[in-house]
This record gives sequence, C-alpha cells and structure tokens, in this order.
Amino acid sequence: MTTMRRINHLVRALAGISLLALAGGAAAIQSRYNLAPPVTQIAREIHTLHWMMLIICGLIFVVVFGVMFYSIWKHRKSKGAVPADFHESTRVEIIWTVIPFIIVILMALPATRTVVAMKDTANSDITIKVTGYQWKWGYDYLKGEGEGISFLSTLATPRDQIDGGNDAARRANEVYLLEVDYELVVPVDQKIRIITTAQDVIHAWWVPALGVKQDAIPGFVRDTWFRADRIGTYRGQCAELCGRDHAFMPIVVRVVSGDDYRAWVAERKKEMAARLDDPAKQWTQPELMARGAQVYASHCQACHQAAGQGLKPAFPPLVGSKVAASRSDSIAILLNGRGAMPAWRQLSDVELAAVATFVGNSWNNQLGIVQPAELKAARK
Repeated sequence: MTTMRRINHLVRALAGISLLALAGGAAAIQSRYNLAPPVTQIAREIHTLHWMMLIICGLIFVVVFGVMFYSIWKHRKSKGAVPADFHESTRVEIIWTVIPFIIVILMALPATRTVVAMKDTANSDITIKVTGYQWKWGYDYLKGEGEGISFLSTLATPRDQIDGGNDAARRANEVYLLEVDYELVVPVDQKIRIITTAQDVIHAWWVPALGVKQDAIPGFVRDTWFRADRIGTYRGQCAELCGRDHAFMPIVVRVVSGDDYRAWVAERKKEMAARLDDPAKQWTQPELMARGAQVYASHCQACHQAAGQGLKPAFPPLVGSKVAASRSDSIAILLNGRGAMPAWRQLSDVELAAVATFVGNSWNNQLGIVQPAELKAARK
C-alpha cells in the first residue's frame, strides 16, 4: 500500500471518528453550525480536511495543555518539587522539531492534493464568465450548451423588507438576502468552469455547497470549477468586502437535469431574442419612462432610493438634480461612471436611454427624451 493511500485511509478514519463523536446531534449541527452539506467531490474533500485539521489541532491542544497543567500540579513548590537545572537537551530539541514536522506533512499532503484538484479546470463541459459589479453579478455563457446567454443577477429581496418597513415578511422569508431575479442554471454531473473577473473593485464568488470560492479582481482573470452531483438550488454570497452593498449581492446556482437544462437554454435564448431592441427606433417618452422605471428598480434604486432621495455623500439626490437636467452629463455618467457611481456599459443602449429618460423626467426633473441612438453614438 502506497504512502498516499495510507494517508487517505487515515483521513477517512479521522472523518469517521468525528462523525461518530457528533452522533445524536448531527442533524442540528449540520444545519446550523457545520459547513454547508457538500454536493461536489471537492466540497466533500474540504469537509474531510476540515474535520481532520480540527481533530489534529484538538488533540495537540489536549496533549500540550494536559502535560503543562499536569506538570504544574504535580511539581508545584508546595509539594517540595525542585526544578531541574540544565542548559539544553539535544534529545528534546530533536523531538519537538521532528514531531511537528511529521504532523505538518500529514496535514499538507491531502490538502495539497485537494488544492491541485481545485485548480484543474481542463476538459470542462461548460464555461461561464462571472463578473462582479457593485453590487450584482454578471454571467456570460462562453462555451458549451447555452453559449451566448448572458444576464445580470440582482438581489430580489424587496426593499421594504431590507429597510424595515415589513418586518413580518422579512421574518417569514427563508431566503432573505439570498434570492436573486436571475439564477445561474447549470446541468447536473457536468464540469462547469467558472472564469471570474470584476469591473470595479475586488469581489469573491463563493458557494459553500459547491466547494467554490474564487476572487474576482479587476483587470485579472481567475478560474475555478465544480461538478454538482445533486439536483437542487445552492446559495452563496460575495465573500470579499466590496463596498456599501457588499451584503446585498447573493449568488444562487440552480442545478437541474440535462433535459431541464436544455429546456432552460431554449427558453432563455427565446427570451433574449424577444428583448432585443432596435436602437435606431424612435421611442416615445411613455415607452421610455415605463422601461426606465424597470431598469431603475433593478439597478439604481439600491443606491439612489425609490424616490430618488439618494444616500449622501456618495449618492446625491436625483430630485431636482443638475446632472439629471443635462443630457450630456446623464449620458457620460451612465457610460463612464463618476465617483462612487459605477459605469453601466454592460446595459443596452435602450436600457440606458430609458433610465436616463426616467430619471430626467421624474421628481421635478424636466430633461425630455433621451433616444438610444444618442447612447450608441456616445459609446464610440
């Protein structure tokens, strides 16, 4: 039997001991205090490593402090103990160097194997680019079935629950702050490669049940992967402090069967085709106002508030705003950002024109109509 196989058996044995030690209260611990129930092989290995490290550290704690407290009690001055008088002991030096070294090696070998496996993104079935924004996630299906699908995923918890106006609904909401308007959908038993990046600041894409946590860094491309072996919905969050609404950018991954995934791809592409707008079309103000209200609720309301009162000093009020009264300023800020306001180039020309028109003609503003063609020209 090879050394690695012996270590694997040791790891499994330690994990088994830990599970036996938790017998009787395992269900409560799993749901409230333990790591999320794993649905990938990597996540299961992370669980095993977690318990192995915890047990080893616990044993070290018990042995070291046990010897220390026993020595203090057994050799106390009141019992006439006389301390030994020596300068150094080569034997002791060797023992307390070799034993920790062996322990570190026993911990490092299985951990290294898991870390190497976590980075093996070759031969993936589907590749998805994940982009972090302040404060939402963008998903682009780059390779495999579903290629070409893209969407933004935004927190779906109603603002009246977040702001404290509807406490009863918040208490009854089992997925409070962990629900989104568009979920990331992937098929079961397929290798999904995740490429992460960010537009503004550092974010981190983290779904505990999948065993995935990868930083999303502006200007850099990182990747990771997972293969879920169980159908279900798995939730995570941004794990990097990224600004005021860091707590409001959840991740929801829905794992479905192959047939359901193909049906979702067909439906999603049909929906995307239906939403394609002609930027050359001359839109009426009521059309743009209605569309702009939807865009504002999804992407702007969190910072600028429902009635445009803003959040000083980072997000000044839009009520009677000089920016909202200037067509050029409105277009420039939407495309390029300003201060704490991020750029919104990922939205279509129609969506940007709609929200510029909505803001420019709400709350005592009188900007008039901003046509999509103006946004298209300003992008150049």
